[in-house]
Amino acid sequence: MSPWKTLFRYILAQFFVWCAAVFLAMLVIVFLLDYIELIRRGGSRPEATLLVLLKMAALKQPAMAQQIMPFAILFGTMMAFWRMTRMNELVVARAAGVSVWQFLTPPLAGAALLGVVVVSVFNPIASVMQSRYEALESRILHSTGDQLSLSRSGLWLRQSESEGNSSVVHAERLLPKRAELEDVMMLSFDDMRLVGRVDAKMAVLVSGKWEVTDGIRWRPGKPPEPFQHLEVPTNLTRAKIQESFASPETMSFWELPGFIHLLESSGFSAQRHRLYFNRLLSLPFLFAAMVLIAATFSLRMQRRGGTTLMIAGGITSGFLLYLLSNVIFALGLASTIPVSLAAWTPTGVSWALGASLLLHLEDG
Repeated sequence: MSPWKTLFRYILAQFFVWCAAVFLAMLVIVFLLDYIELIRRGGSRPEATLLVLLKMAALKQPAMAQQIMPFAILFGTMMAFWRMTRMNELVVARAAGVSVWQFLTPPLAGAALLGVVVVSVFNPIASVMQSRYEALESRILHSTGDQLSLSRSGLWLRQSESEGNSSVVHAERLLPKRAELEDVMMLSFDDMRLVGRVDAKMAVLVSGKWEVTDGIRWRPGKPPEPFQHLEVPTNLTRAKIQESFASPETMSFWELPGFIHLLESSGFSAQRHRLYFNRLLSLPFLFAAMVLIAATFSLRMQRRGGTTLMIAGGITSGFLLYLLSNVIFALGLASTIPVSLAAWTPTGVSWALGASLLLHLEDG
């Protein structure tokens, strides 16, 4: 095996070991903080037992892992380079003619590969667990059973009206601007027993009620009752219907394109889902950018013996990146800037900053 391949494998192994160690440490801290917060929120609810809250915290962790992974790569890479510099391994590599760009190749390739695995394999698992977490959160902490599902078979809505009573609404089409349902079927239940059904051409949501027109009403033991106008109470609002759609975090990378198309063809805004999908696409490049930023701080500071400055620089850069990402994401969510710009700006800024600083330090 050539010396370059041996060095490549060694640096790559150091990168994965340190990133995994930092990632696990951060994940444990986040898990404990989430569990404590869930205990605080569920303290007054008898069904929120410690075991249930522990399950909720565990279900939430894969989604949190995706958020902390860029920072784990940043600090893990800094630790790996700090260790190799302290042991004079990078000094020997430089003396043998290996440039900074050559020994950055293994962590860059490893980070990009890790990003691809996270997006294509880990994200679908995290989305399923996040969906279960949100369902438990809605039932345990918010005490609500309202659910809405948009599929190619139409719109399905289940809502809790009072204790023991619920209803299921199905519509072939929904006009979001007027909150109007077309080709509607409404099923009413009392303790899981069907107590009524309404089929109608149209239903419009108006201040706490559905105004149903041109339909037929069935009730047990009674003949069908045609009607021209019927009012059905509901606790839904137009905003609640829009917000009740599955959050992008509960949908896998592979499901998002189809759901975005379905939302837009149904007249709903898919801004939040498009933004999340583009952020997932940018993850491999963001992970690689974290390696460049880590190298900028760890390589320069270690030559001058400034471990404290290295740590401070890494924490500061991580904080600024987090702040920039949140601000840009909010602007994209508000449609102030295009989705692609909002999703890719943090990655682009990180690449430009890391590459320019390395060029200045090493070649300038």
